[in-house]
Amino acid sequence: MDAMSGSVTSEDGTTITFIEYGVGPGLVIVPGNNRRAHHYTQLAELLAGSYRVTVIDRRGRGRSGPQGPDYGIDREAEDVAAVMAARGATWLFGHSYGGLIGLHAALLRPPVALAVFDPGVSIDGSFPAAWLPRFTELLDRGRHHAAMATFLRDTRLSPLGNAPGLAFRLLAFLLLHGSDGPDTRAMMATTPREIGEVVRLDSDGSRYAAITCPTLLLGGSQTPPYLQIVLPRLAQIIPDARFEIIDGLDHNAPDLNAPEAIAGRLAGFMRRTSAESPH
Repeated sequence: MDAMSGSVTSEDGTTITFIEYGVGPGLVIVPGNNRRAHHYTQLAELLAGSYRVTVIDRRGRGRSGPQGPDYGIDREAEDVAAVMAARGATWLFGHSYGGLIGLHAALLRPPVALAVFDPGVSIDGSFPAAWLPRFTELLDRGRHHAAMATFLRDTRLSPLGNAPGLAFRLLAFLLLHGSDGPDTRAMMATTPREIGEVVRLDSDGSRYAAITCPTLLLGGSQTPPYLQIVLPRLAQIIPDARFEIIDGLDHNAPDLNAPEAIAGRLAGFMRRTSAESPH
């Protein structure tokens, strides 16, 4: 399917690029940590028959501008708002750290509806980040393979479970030397500040009670427990929210392993909220 590339200027002057698929009512997709717009091509194409799907290359990625000296979740939320306004999009979907951004974008400028998958939210210390200083130290020393192995092992986001350290080192090598290797290596530099924001924003979650739009909170039964446990908490806090743990899905369902399942949920959610919306 043909795709169109474009860019907008965010509130602080940073250029934010995107890839767009299809025509129709607009959905913006916000990628997670270590993800770029092209990783969501399958998901976007599955929805592009009925919707115009705009996938952001977040700051610090590709031709988008750098994170910048004033980096924080507010800058990311402003980036999302700028893309949504420029493209006339009404729905928003965020994956992982992009889910955290989506929640804050909804606080800044509510979409018609918001959906997230495994949002990187920490409630009452739920998000494990003790690995971050070691990761940052290794990255600063140019030890990208060791840093990636640390990330994969301690976030528990890979399918390796409690495998020996060698397995994580081999997976790190494959990720850094595969077709996405240069991109992956470059994006690692954005991780300390992004995970730092997850830690900084740890709270009782009450700030999200101010989200006024319908919100769909998705997770997978194979994702780490620390990502699953925040979903029912958020569903209690956000006034018009519901959550679903989808059997068999892991953290990379939207971008790699089950885009069909996620596209189906999103399409149903958008049909439902479109019918309910006064717009």
